[in-house]
Amino acid sequence: MEDREDLELVRQARSGLREAYEALVRRHHARVLQLCLCLLSDRSRAEDAAQEVFLKAYRSLEGFEGACSLSTWLHRVATNHCLDVLRKEARRRTESLDELVEREGERLQRALGSSSDPSRPLEAADLASRILSCLPEEQRAALVLRETQGLSYREIAQALECSVDSVKARLRRARAILQEKLRHFSGP
Repeated sequence: MEDREDLELVRQARSGLREAYEALVRRHHARVLQLCLCLLSDRSRAEDAAQEVFLKAYRSLEGFEGACSLSTWLHRVATNHCLDVLRKEARRRTESLDELVEREGERLQRALGSSSDPSRPLEAADLASRILSCLPEEQRAALVLRETQGLSYREIAQALECSVDSVKARLRRARAILQEKLRHFSGP
């Protein structure tokens, strides 16, 4: 049902009805922003990226053929945009996962532990974001789309423009890296 409503709004937006595109933005903004936030690890950059994603989507709306759902298409646009942003920033020094785990081990232990500290969720979210940012881009994108956006393997493959087997391999590698680096912080 939602896909049909999206397709109708796309049709109306293509014919010049600005309110139709505004409705699409309202409908999909939260998920696109969350995806950008997970990939870019910074709220301000994520908000800028989400705005750019919707501008790009608007300019490319004629190219949307409806072969996949609009949300999957927007995930592809958002993922590609965020990966472009990350590539442009690749010149800056990036923190290795090993360095992060060694330096933030105590905070990581607290975040994973059973503390009643009210700052624990924020601390855990910050660390999770920083740990994710240490993964290779393709693995991070696959993991974020699966774990935070809840996309199926097929939808991830469409969003990342790769095969389902490639998605599975990227997820397996990302999880293996995280499991290896964080194994001494988890309980028995």
